[in-house]
Amino acid sequence: QVQLVESGGGLVQAGGSLRLSCVASGSVFRIDAMGWYRQAPGKQRELVASITTGGSTDYADSVKGRFTISRDTAKNTVDLQMNSLKPEDTAVYYCNARLKPAGWGRYYDYWGQGTQVTVSS
Repeated sequence: QVQLVESGGGLVQAGGSLRLSCVASGSVFRIDAMGWYRQAPGKQRELVASITTGGSTDYADSVKGRFTISRDTAKNTVDLQMNSLKPEDTAVYYCNARLKPAGWGRYYDYWGQGTQVTVSS
């Protein structure tokens, strides 16, 4: 069984920083891309940042220059460093991984349980 477990959310003032971490555990054979999504109240879930196995990254325009995604392929982890946070960054943040479980022949999308990030003005 595969699980994605996130940590690092919380409450921070505008201009502050937070670091989110996510680890994929269990019967993981191989991971392709990993990423972070967020969902604010009344809005659709949106991509924040993603990173491939080779280290190529993609960011939402709203976070470029402020957020940095990184991963450790050996440890099956992905982090999101969030700087210069704004109230509009307030949302539940979800870790995502496209991975192949051990004994399975294809990749599946897995999601973490979500972690709340609240930025006060």
